[in-house]
Amino acid sequence: MNSSAPAKSSQPAEGYIDPATLMQLKSLELRAKHVVQGFMTGLNRSPYHGFSVEFTEYRQYTQGDDLRHLDWKLFARTDRYYIKRFEDETNLRCLLLLDASKSMNFGSIGYTKSDYARTLAATFAYFLSNQRDAVGLATFSAEIEDFIPPRFRSGHLRRLMVSLERNAEGSTTHLAKPLEQIAERLNKRGMLVLISDLLAPLETLELSLGSLTVRGQDVVVFHVLDPEELQFQFGAPELFVDLETDRRLYVDPAAIRKEYLSRFGEHLKSIEGICARLGLVYHRMSTDTPLETALPEIIRVRMQTRGNSRTRIARR
Repeated sequence: MNSSAPAKSSQPAEGYIDPATLMQLKSLELRAKHVVQGFMTGLNRSPYHGFSVEFTEYRQYTQGDDLRHLDWKLFARTDRYYIKRFEDETNLRCLLLLDASKSMNFGSIGYTKSDYARTLAATFAYFLSNQRDAVGLATFSAEIEDFIPPRFRSGHLRRLMVSLERNAEGSTTHLAKPLEQIAERLNKRGMLVLISDLLAPLETLELSLGSLTVRGQDVVVFHVLDPEELQFQFGAPELFVDLETDRRLYVDPAAIRKEYLSRFGEHLKSIEGICARLGLVYHRMSTDTPLETALPEIIRVRMQTRGNSRTRIARR
């Protein structure tokens, strides 16, 4: 488990793009391209130096490989033996599961959690598509609302981007039913990336996430929250509106800040505990955090998932 403690709105790390600047770009695909290219450019001087992010359709021959799959044309050019990889060995299957409930429309820093989460999903889709991986998308609130199966083919990335352009228009957040619906649809091993504010009852979350892991999914949880949700630094008394129920309540923030932070802290600990018990990767992201910081987690799990897939192929 990897838990990132968010900091109060701060300047982005050197070489990273300020999310507020990034959100000024209207095109999600352009945002994703800037994040990925910036990450790749700065990789060698970042704390994550050493990640291999170059992937090919071949691997060097090792003793015991089937000689029928040698690429003789490549041997003629390089004087080295290379084995062609098959789709199951070369490509990762990844499903992005994006929260589209109304609570995602909250934002205190000029853009919403939905803006940030959709950009995060677009970044992952752009990066993985460039690695020739099969990427899909499912959006949810009370249940799955839109589902695009993982694919790698011409035009598929554009289809994902068009779907991601839609803002959060769902209803209340429910986690159990959407996760159960997704578990029923996934019949091949892969990576599942859950992007949500997780502002929902947690009673069945462990069981629902567990049903995905037993189906061979490597699950990564990106917990997206606004800085004010984490710090509750609201000033004067004002009217608060629940975005999902439209309930209105006049609140003096100073009077309830201590209790709010205590109860919200318990909520966060519960989520972290669930992910730890299931062995999932958990990454909390405040919406003022540069999106580049999320890519190393995707790379780690991608390499792990591909490694597991190769082990199964070798045993056949």
